[in-house]
Amino acid sequence: MSQSVEKNAVVSFHYTLKDKETGSVIESSKEGGQPVSFLVGAGEIIPGLESRMLGMTVGESRDIEVPAEEAYGPRNPELIQKAPREYFQNVPLEKGLPLQAQTPEGKVINMVVVDFDEQTVTVDMNHPLAGRDLVFEIEILDVREASPDEILHRHAHGPGGAHH
Repeated sequence: MSQSVEKNAVVSFHYTLKDKETGSVIESSKEGGQPVSFLVGAGEIIPGLESRMLGMTVGESRDIEVPAEEAYGPRNPELIQKAPREYFQNVPLEKGLPLQAQTPEGKVINMVVVDFDEQTVTVDMNHPLAGRDLVFEIEILDVREASPDEILHRHAHGPGGAHH
C-alpha cells in the first residue's frame, strides 16, 4: 500500500490553522500534542482541506489555503439576530462574548454577542470561522489503510485500529 493520502486511508496529521487575511494563528494541534486522525472520504474534516491533502505522503508538510466557501461557508446575515434582553438575565453581557443556547430539540447553538442595549441583544450564530479564508500548515505523520470496521462505521478509531 502506498503511503499517500487517498480514499479509505486513515491519516494522522498535525496542523496549525491561520487566518489568511491577518496571518494570526487560530488553533494548532501541536499545542495539545495530539495529532488529528481521520478517515479519508468520510466527511470528518472540512471538504476543502481534505481534497487538497490527497496525494500527500508521510513526512510531507504543506501550507494549504482553503477559501471560506470550502471551509465553514460564507457568513449568513440571517444568522445575526436580535433577542429580547430578558433572555439573557443572568449573563454579564459584553461584545464578543461567546454564548451557548439549546434548542427545544437539545441541539447546542454557539453564538457571539455582537451588540446590546436595554431592550435587545444582537447575537451572531455564524460559525466563528464562517466567511474567513483559512491557511492550514499541515504535517502528515502517518497514513495507513483503514480497517473494514472503520470503513463500515465511516470514521477512524484512533491509533492502532479498532481495539479500544
